[in-house]
Amino acid sequence: QVQLVESGGGSVQSGGSLRLSCAASGYTYNSCMGWFRQAPGKQREGVAIIGSNGGTAYADSVKGRFTISQDNAKNTLYLQMSNLKPEATAMYYCAGGQLLACYSGSWRGGRDFTYWGQGTQVTVSS
Repeated sequence: QVQLVESGGGSVQSGGSLRLSCAASGYTYNSCMGWFRQAPGKQREGVAIIGSNGGTAYADSVKGRFTISQDNAKNTLYLQMSNLKPEATAMYYCAGGQLLACYSGSWRGGRDFTYWGQGTQVTVSS
């Protein structure tokens, strides 16, 4: 059974940086991993994904400011967030699925992802 545990959330001022981590246990070979977020009163949205082949994709709103990466030796997924804006305030979730999820044109909806963490809160103040 795959388990995902996020950490690294917190409160920062606008323009600041945070790095989120997601420790994965269980079977993650040949997978697609991603970060999603959900702000109060809004739908969940995909932020970034990375395949086991290293391919990445980002939401337009975070391109150039967020970087997704993974350390296969540590089974850990990261999201480096820079130049944070107040609209980034949300609960951030780590998710995992089959590699095919990374090739879905609708990945941002998250429906192709099977495993989800409990989330870590990110708050950005202006």
